[in-house]
Amino acid sequence: MRWQGQQLGVDDPSALPGMERMDGLVRSVTTPEFAGMTFHEVLCKTALNRVPGASAMPFDWTVNPYRGCSHACTYCFARGTHEYLDLDAGSDFDSQIVVKVNVADVLRTELRRGSWTREPVMLGTNTDPYQRAEGRYRIMPQIASALTESGTPFSILTKGSLLRRDLPLLTDAAASVRVSLAMSIAVFDDELQKSVEPGTPTAQARLDTVRAATEAGFRVTVFLMPILPHLTDSVAALDDALRRISEAGAARVVYGALHLRPGVKPWFFAWLEREHPELVSSYGGLYPGVSSQAPKGYRTWLAARVRPLLRLHRLDGRDEDDHPRGRPVPGLADRSLRPAQSDPGALRGLGPVQETRPRVAPAAAPMLF
Repeated sequence: MRWQGQQLGVDDPSALPGMERMDGLVRSVTTPEFAGMTFHEVLCKTALNRVPGASAMPFDWTVNPYRGCSHACTYCFARGTHEYLDLDAGSDFDSQIVVKVNVADVLRTELRRGSWTREPVMLGTNTDPYQRAEGRYRIMPQIASALTESGTPFSILTKGSLLRRDLPLLTDAAASVRVSLAMSIAVFDDELQKSVEPGTPTAQARLDTVRAATEAGFRVTVFLMPILPHLTDSVAALDDALRRISEAGAARVVYGALHLRPGVKPWFFAWLEREHPELVSSYGGLYPGVSSQAPKGYRTWLAARVRPLLRLHRLDGRDEDDHPRGRPVPGLADRSLRPAQSDPGALRGLGPVQETRPRVAPAAAPMLF
């Protein structure tokens, strides 16, 4: 790993980008509480990430307190980003977690700039902000407070039931800024869930979190994504998932088929060969070569299967294909909803919105799954 063998204050041309000096790495930590995991505590220079203009996302800004994710989802699109750190996209992504310990302080500085227009900020479209590490570092309350105090609306997408810890804080924040919450629940079969996303809370724990957030006054979106061909796309599986989502009080559902980006595909297929070898040929046909998206025919078939079940369970539902490139997605930050267009009583006294943008580092295009 490129961080090792450096000397404090000495440039290392072979270091990972942005960390040519050891000053950025505070320490690497292992603890019995998180057996098999290492936390690399770093000092970041920027917190707000500008989403590239070519991205299909409906928001322009993200904040990512962690890199790597202990949820260990075999299909996670972000796996390939760990290779930029000279770490592998497989087990290292699951166990070598980069923690930006000063990200909230840097964020406060950026939000105070006169050029910041209080555009919506998205949390959770890269690695999960409520993964297990958050239980140790408690970064999210600091981020939420910084955004709220600056009058910046924000959205959170997570698989983590740890979100419940911060519901009182988020409820208070929602009195001042627009706060959107979304929970990702892809697999409702406990045995399959432990196999394909072994570090995540159970589906029931996440549904309980949806219920708690709903009772706190939030209209929660559930992302039924990714739907796994031949594993979670049967009528019985979809009906069970949507029934339980409805019973948990979710306001809406966004669903979509599995994506397999290049950095993810080898890891997912290794899992498939180990756990479901009978499906390797079928998946090879659905995701041939470098293709990352299921064929249009499959996605159309899936939508025709899901939509009647949404009506049956009285859920507002959307296929990811229903949203043209860059258009709003329920539950996610929306660039069209700036503070001036929000509830007129929510952001009173914050002054005029400026149209210039702060100088922050661009980020790789985020995706959802």
